[in-house]
Amino acid sequence: MLKEAIYHRPKDNYAYACTDKELHIRIRTKKNDIEGVTLIHGDPYDWVDKQWITTTTPMVKSGSDQLYDYWFVEITPPFKRLRYGFILHDESETVCLTEKGFFPEAPTDDTAYYFCFPFLNKADVFHAPDWVKNTVWYQIFPERFANGNTATNPEGTLPWASEEPSPTNFFGGDIEGVIQNISHLKELGISGIYFTPIFKAYSNHKYDTIDYMEIDPQFGTKETFKQLIEVCHENGIKVMLDAVFNHSGFYFEQFQDVLMHGENSRYKNWFHVHEFPLITEPRPNYDTFAFTPFMPKLNTENAEVKEYLLEVGRYWVREFNIDGWRLDVANEVDHAFWRDFRKEVKAIKQDLYILGEIWHDSMPWLRGDQFDAVMNYPFTTNILNLFAKQTISVQEFIENMTNVIHMYPKNVNEVAFNLVDSHDTPRILSECGDDVQRVKQVFSLLLTFIGTPCIYYGDEVGMNGGADPGCRKCMVWDQEKQNLDLLQHIQKLIRLRMGHPLLANEGELSFIAAENNEKCLAYTKTNETNTIIVILNAGTDATDYTLHVDATDVKIKNLWTDEVVSSTSPEFTITLEGNGFAIYEY
Repeated sequence: MLKEAIYHRPKDNYAYACTDKELHIRIRTKKNDIEGVTLIHGDPYDWVDKQWITTTTPMVKSGSDQLYDYWFVEITPPFKRLRYGFILHDESETVCLTEKGFFPEAPTDDTAYYFCFPFLNKADVFHAPDWVKNTVWYQIFPERFANGNTATNPEGTLPWASEEPSPTNFFGGDIEGVIQNISHLKELGISGIYFTPIFKAYSNHKYDTIDYMEIDPQFGTKETFKQLIEVCHENGIKVMLDAVFNHSGFYFEQFQDVLMHGENSRYKNWFHVHEFPLITEPRPNYDTFAFTPFMPKLNTENAEVKEYLLEVGRYWVREFNIDGWRLDVANEVDHAFWRDFRKEVKAIKQDLYILGEIWHDSMPWLRGDQFDAVMNYPFTTNILNLFAKQTISVQEFIENMTNVIHMYPKNVNEVAFNLVDSHDTPRILSECGDDVQRVKQVFSLLLTFIGTPCIYYGDEVGMNGGADPGCRKCMVWDQEKQNLDLLQHIQKLIRLRMGHPLLANEGELSFIAAENNEKCLAYTKTNETNTIIVILNAGTDATDYTLHVDATDVKIKNLWTDEVVSSTSPEFTITLEGNGFAIYEY
């Protein structure tokens, strides 16, 4: 038994309150090293004749990555408090792990040995808005979605899609263009729009904010934006805005004042200035996003800056009834600011969704006091590596994704923002070498997995494009140039997800070991009565996949074709075409 590989901590993703009654506990062990784990637990104050009264509950192996096995158990402590340890055994040894280390037998003379979950306080339970779990998002880059009002076009606007996108050209996309095309989103099945920034800014991407309190004139007016919110809400579509609180734009009034007045500017402490006067070349002498002089970093520890930005957060929720904030470069802003931000905006709208842009392990932001979710880029990476770049095997995908799932509590994973591309990355069709069949597989996984999925505008009609600025092409509205087969594929997947909660966030997800068929990725979603299995053939050749069920005389339904078959055997074999997929319910 490799004891140094065994890991648990009584917090975060290893011990957390899933509800105000249920406690989830995990432990990590070396892969294939431990044969079984049992939780020993009890109320710390439950004693009889100087002996602590304990209960044992077997744990289940919830998954394995490349190095570790993960074990899980759900406990309902009768008095909402718990002391606990782990009894682990391999072929030759049994030990008890407590907070004080390993023991040959479980001590019962003192609860101080054991891990402690002091109390399941309702206020400590992670609560993201329930509606997010059933939302399918659509990301819109406003400048490139649709030009609905040419009167607001900025100077030098080009005819729609007349040139390839560049960092500096404009095509006149605006809010009215979105309003005029809501029917497209409604028919697709979209229930949430994520807009990249719409506030006044210099660039076409608008991440260099000039005025956080104003809509950029090229997008329209506040009245137009209010109309958009009303139209979206009437059609069952939530609206999430993008804010950049890490840095402002170069032409932000307060930064211009510092450029002009230097040490005499009343705003000099709004930014992280190293020395005066400010210089931009060869490298700025003030902190910025990356090293671009055009995005000076804001000092969110400054009281005036903090109040200014908190009012930005409050204002658009209070005055326009938006449903979410997506927060750019969120990991570079201090935690104290985000804690206050959450309190302020949630006080106005309790079920507001707060999404942070963080590309790495984000547990410090996901403890219920800051964000509801982060953009799930580790999920993105695994999908791209398997289906697009084809650099990993199915088994490696399972191991990598198991690691991702175990990074966070279950109630965090249910609202994780899952995406396969965005305004920051090449489009999924280009990543897949323009192979539409592989793109269909990617969306088949995205739209049947746990979390809240997002589609980047135009992906549904087969738009391609490389890295920025190539991924920011004008939306293709000419149906003759759209891939309508791909559109119908995604439309059908969304409809299935909405009609079958097991394809969203209901039930328990389990991967099926790739040894059954090394070319097929398969996973199940199971509740007390039904199981849905999703199978994706990552190979280019047709293959047979044998489905194992736990009973005979089972009705098996192909959810894609609606065909129902009866199986009198616990094994049911299906044939998958190259890069094909199947979704069955039984």
